[in-house]
Amino acid sequence: MDRSLRTARLVTFVYFVINGTLLGMWVVQIPAIEDRTGISHATLGGLLVLLGAGSFAGMQAAGRLVDRVGTRTVVPAAGALCAATLVLPGLPRDPWTLGAALLVFGFGNGCLDVSMNAHAVQVEKAYGRPVMSAFHATFSVGGVLAALAGAGAVRAGFSPPATLAVAAAVGTVIALAAARGLLPAGPATTAETGPGSGAEEAPNRRAAAPARIWLLAALAFMIMLCEGAANDWSALHLRTVLDASESTAAFAYGTFAATMTVGRLLADRVSARFGPVAVLRQGSAVAAVGITLVAFAPSVGAALVGWALFGLGLSGCVPQLFSAAGHADPAAAGTNVSRVAGLGYLGMLAGPAVIGWLTHLVPLDRTFLLPALFCLVTAAAAGVLRTAPERPREPAEQPR
Repeated sequence: MDRSLRTARLVTFVYFVINGTLLGMWVVQIPAIEDRTGISHATLGGLLVLLGAGSFAGMQAAGRLVDRVGTRTVVPAAGALCAATLVLPGLPRDPWTLGAALLVFGFGNGCLDVSMNAHAVQVEKAYGRPVMSAFHATFSVGGVLAALAGAGAVRAGFSPPATLAVAAAVGTVIALAAARGLLPAGPATTAETGPGSGAEEAPNRRAAAPARIWLLAALAFMIMLCEGAANDWSALHLRTVLDASESTAAFAYGTFAATMTVGRLLADRVSARFGPVAVLRQGSAVAAVGITLVAFAPSVGAALVGWALFGLGLSGCVPQLFSAAGHADPAAAGTNVSRVAGLGYLGMLAGPAVIGWLTHLVPLDRTFLLPALFCLVTAAAAGVLRTAPERPREPAEQPR
């Protein structure tokens, strides 16, 4: 294996960790920033919409930019932008400026999210085997690092601006320093050309891509809506429906997150052996079983088993969708990933709100039948991954 390719894979892990850490540092500081600005939970919820809007806009902008200039330029710039803008939410003392800060930080986060995923697709293509899920697992590692660092900063008495400024400085340095290890070629230049390469069929493939890409995006919306529902409602489910203590209720999300991380660490090997269709179909089916068990769980133990299955089943689904989008057309990999990631991110934001709205109609536990339905739809539609071009078993050309 070419040393530069191994280095590229390593630095891709670094960027995923950076993204998870930067986003996690903001999340850890939310209570202190709430107090600093004097806003209510309801106001914060509205401001988070601006964070999501900024992220969506950043994803679309970065996707197009990646296809024009390549990931080696966009990824470090996006990493530095995301890191530098992290300090902004710690500065405001009123909701208006906080909203503006979140919009800008969200834009930087979206740029980094799409560009690093587009580079991950390049690395996967060069490796000739699935490696995407492991990258997504390290994003969760970044969240753990943020939690530890944030807790340490609070104990040490650092203010939110100081904590976020330090994190921003460290993140910027690492994002720029890691740039040298990125693959030199952008998606548009990695496609083979010449007789028999299939390049002459590229116009037809690109013309057919949007319909398939939007289907992938719709599946990403449903799967990430399921993730969003678990993030915000799993602990509350144990607390309010099954009368668990607060400490026990926290295990619901912990169980879900743990099995999702483990599943993503294993999903690449499973995908290499059985194919991405099997990972998406069987994974979403397992997730459907898990969340259905949660919906009808008679006890805390049964609910925890359900949340564990839900996390394990969902773990490999999104990486398969992102990977398929990136491989569908090398000349438009960034744009395609941005479409799938953007709609998926909207699903992540919508999940908690949709479940909350449904609680006005049915009990909380029964609202989880909607995610179960989405998982079943995803399982039925998993064959869409077969339409993506075959990934090469051996890289056609090692990067220099």
